[in-house]
Amino acid sequence: MAKRNPKRQSDYIILSIDTSCDETAAAITVGQRVLSNVIWSQIDVHRPWGGVVPDLARKEHQKHLGEVIQLAIARANANSKRFQLPWRINWDTIDAIAVTQGPGLAIALEVGIKKAKKLAQKYHRPLIAINHMEGHLLSSLARNSKSQIPNSKTEPSIKKMPTLGLLVSGGHTQLVLVKKIGDYQLLGETLDDAAGEAFDKVAKMLDLGYPGGPIIEELAHQGNPRRFQLPVPMARDPSLNFSFSGLKTACLYKLRAIPKKEKDRQFLADFAASFQATLTKAITIKLKKALEMHHPEQIFLGGGVINNLYLRQQIRSVARKYNIPVFTPYSRNLISDNAAMIGIAAFYKALRKEFVQNISSLDRNPNLNFSA
Repeated sequence: MAKRNPKRQSDYIILSIDTSCDETAAAITVGQRVLSNVIWSQIDVHRPWGGVVPDLARKEHQKHLGEVIQLAIARANANSKRFQLPWRINWDTIDAIAVTQGPGLAIALEVGIKKAKKLAQKYHRPLIAINHMEGHLLSSLARNSKSQIPNSKTEPSIKKMPTLGLLVSGGHTQLVLVKKIGDYQLLGETLDDAAGEAFDKVAKMLDLGYPGGPIIEELAHQGNPRRFQLPVPMARDPSLNFSFSGLKTACLYKLRAIPKKEKDRQFLADFAASFQATLTKAITIKLKKALEMHHPEQIFLGGGVINNLYLRQQIRSVARKYNIPVFTPYSRNLISDNAAMIGIAAFYKALRKEFVQNISSLDRNPNLNFSA
């Protein structure tokens, strides 16, 4: 193997892998820069079943992960050449491998971990195990190939602490206090269904298809959010936890009480808008409480549900009242499940020299969480 040239810490090259659920993903990051971020979507595979089927997810990961990794390296090389970076991306220049350890589907996580361990041992590279939700939390720190955050007048800072993280995804809804990078406190989380799961379940009640989030958001644009009165879950609860199962049940009962002949296109749009507004209000109520309790310097948003424009607008409206900046990843591909965000989290772990000590013993942790 050719000897690698020494590089600055900001030039640390990481190949990252994420197989936490139903996206097969690999990426190349250089410090905070994303040179490639390849995502092989499994939505079409799971759509007929109305949700993710774990065994099908595992088979798709096994089928496509190798080619996704190769494509990530190829695209990184194309960007490296395009922006005249001083090195090629290959196994002589890749410094480390990162992989999602959890949370996620156990049999899906296993595929990525097995591949990462094999590559780390074959090429004698250090391995970094990453909490998938830490990836979402730090995804706003990512920069593009030109070391920029496109279309941004202000930038997030790792020096402005504490920072409040609001993570809203298919499997998790969490508020996390960032005391410093690597030092996190879980302030609150969902006690049952996550926000993304609630979107999918209500979409299924309305016979809208899968995945439910984008479909409900699109319908809600034409709807009246005040037509249906739905309960805002845990609105008066003093904690920072969330719950969406009661809202889901209220939707079910309300829909059962309405004759099918009345459920026209406008009905669907109004119900989607009402549900979306109620769920968003439940999130912003807790956000306000967290801001008043912990006085953060900035807010980081992450998780696939953050793609919802209405939710982002309402969050920013709340933050403006407290004069607190809100940051989201610069690309939609960094908001949903992806491997580049894993690379960003891994970069900071590498700076702290937090590598897996015994590669062969690394195992999946489907219930991995921030410390409470």
